[in-house]
Amino acid sequence: MINNQDNGWEHIASTFAAVRSDTGRDVIRRWASALPPGGEVLDVGCGSGFPVSSTLAEEGLTVFGIDASPTLASMFARRFGDAHAACETVQDSTFFGRTFDGLVAIGLMFLLSEDDQRKLIEKTAEALEPGGRFLFTAPHQKCEWEDVLTGQRSVSLGKAHYERLLDGAGLQLNNTCTDEGNNHYFDAVRRSARTD
Repeated sequence: MINNQDNGWEHIASTFAAVRSDTGRDVIRRWASALPPGGEVLDVGCGSGFPVSSTLAEEGLTVFGIDASPTLASMFARRFGDAHAACETVQDSTFFGRTFDGLVAIGLMFLLSEDDQRKLIEKTAEALEPGGRFLFTAPHQKCEWEDVLTGQRSVSLGKAHYERLLDGAGLQLNNTCTDEGNNHYFDAVRRSARTD
């Protein structure tokens, strides 16, 4: 049975971990190079930690992870013995009560409802240090589809809408790029001060 709290990931956790590739590692490495040495990064929807958090750790960053799937959160905790990990939903995570130098949400944003995507962007802005960076993936164009692994509805709000949401939360879209697997990345930076 699929649990809506984990967006269906617990049901397919082992399969997901087994088929995860290292696609996107170069993008993650380039993004990590803009963070302070030893900086702290929260991986939202961290899965087992491969390849995103493992790449961040290789770059010398301190990794925190949250995932709603108990199996995936446990895999993450085993992979990074000294990492801070929690089995929590994005909506209820206690990690948003502190600040980070960076936050990543790879393969997660579009699995959330439109309202939860907006809320995640707002919570991210509050959880980032001034100058902190937010990297997430979603298709460049506005579209909807059914996630292949979970069967859950997926929705991209599209670049223009994401840029408006980021700007409204005090984040500036710094860059976009596409990796070798045709995954589209949005790289935003928290402004030093909010412009209301």
